[in-house]
Amino acid sequence: MASSQVTSSQPTPPRPPRPNLVFRELRGQRSPAEFAAAVRRAAREIGERVSCDARYVGRVEAGEIRCPNYAYERVFLHMFPGRTLTDLGFAPRASVRGRRAGAPGETHGAHEPYDTPNPQDPHRREDRHDPHDPHAHHESHALHESYEESDVLRRAFMTGGSATVAAASLGQIGLALDAAAAGRPVRRPGTSDAYALEEAVRRIRVLDDRHGADGLYRRASEPLRAAYELLDAGATRQATADRLHSGAGELAISVGWLAHDSGRFDDARSHYAEALATARLTGDEALEAHAFCNTAFLARDAGRPREAVRAAQAAQRVGRSLGSDRLMSLLALREAGGWAGLADRTGCEQALVRAQTLYERGPSDADPEWMSFYGEAELEGLEAQCWSTLGDWSRAARHARRAAHLQDPHFTRNIALYTAELADDLARGGRPDEAAAAGMRVLDLLDQVQSSRIQTMLAGTARVLLPHRRASGVSGFLDRHTSVPRTA
Repeated sequence: MASSQVTSSQPTPPRPPRPNLVFRELRGQRSPAEFAAAVRRAAREIGERVSCDARYVGRVEAGEIRCPNYAYERVFLHMFPGRTLTDLGFAPRASVRGRRAGAPGETHGAHEPYDTPNPQDPHRREDRHDPHDPHAHHESHALHESYEESDVLRRAFMTGGSATVAAASLGQIGLALDAAAAGRPVRRPGTSDAYALEEAVRRIRVLDDRHGADGLYRRASEPLRAAYELLDAGATRQATADRLHSGAGELAISVGWLAHDSGRFDDARSHYAEALATARLTGDEALEAHAFCNTAFLARDAGRPREAVRAAQAAQRVGRSLGSDRLMSLLALREAGGWAGLADRTGCEQALVRAQTLYERGPSDADPEWMSFYGEAELEGLEAQCWSTLGDWSRAARHARRAAHLQDPHFTRNIALYTAELADDLARGGRPDEAAAAGMRVLDLLDQVQSSRIQTMLAGTARVLLPHRRASGVSGFLDRHTSVPRTA
């Protein structure tokens, strides 16, 4: 009797993963690496960010990922129009979401937000606990609680709508992390925290691409502070610690960019320096190159062109070993912007040629995830800025027009930016009617985008157009521009 009671109390063993044969058939003759590259290309086409590799494809086909995260879902449905997730061999989202950790049939452990892993995934070594590990109890307890924490993070980042709503959703991230920690014993961060941090960085970038920085920056310090609190707590495993450092550094750069784009240059400089220090502490060359890249951009905008050149060159020295031609192309453009600020036309042209040559070599698996914004439109836009700085208005306008035309519609903020650049170049080049028309298109986007950079550019264009009020469309643009509320 006792024996039967003991037997009946044993937990039900988890079901083995069921291979996703449909997905394997869709891959066809392509290798997992080739298919992963196709997934990343499809993501770029719709403005999404996924870091798909051969291992991820293998996990899907093995059934270890029963339902993909929302970003991958959008990419897969873009790749295979007319199909649903179940048509692609995945389990319905409702069958794997919405239950607490430990619920019957639910997978255990905290994985990448939205991905629903199988508990028998052989790669989940970081979630296994040594019974003799003094931190094991705390980390196991944290994994259970972090499921609810990750749900809050997911809800915060899946919010759509206006920039105001986007800012509110961003605010919930930091509050969720802080509230989850309040009143509890100090615990060591685990893989669930690393996943949540990485997803936070991705969602901030998406919100910025669509809405601009102003409404986001005011809320961004909370998740960043929470990220560095995780670092201070210290992870028990080195692999988790490395991911936390990398994620915190990338978040510092993202928050720095929000400060940068909203005109808070001193704050941006501090955040970029923090990311650079984090990179050097851990020997993270990819993070270091990213931090120098943004530092160069900030220096150019802050009127320190020589520093921009030095920072861009430092980024290229670090980034050369990473194997990404697209990264080196962007860094050459950062250098070109510095040379333009120094009125060195030769240096600028040489850097622009190098950027174009590197870009034409095409994308590769080594391209950093954060560079998904960098396509032909961005290349044209940054070149336009160089020619504008050098006072070649017609050439600048030509590149700005191409940038606005080429930009993916998901990147609303960049469309507004390139069009504002075009308006300013046209105004300064003596074409006020065309400038006013372009300026009106920017004003149409300002209900979706909050960016001090764009507003400052429009204000400069309006000043240039004041003497041309009688030109076609100029008066209407000036009147409407005057009525636009300024960002606080």
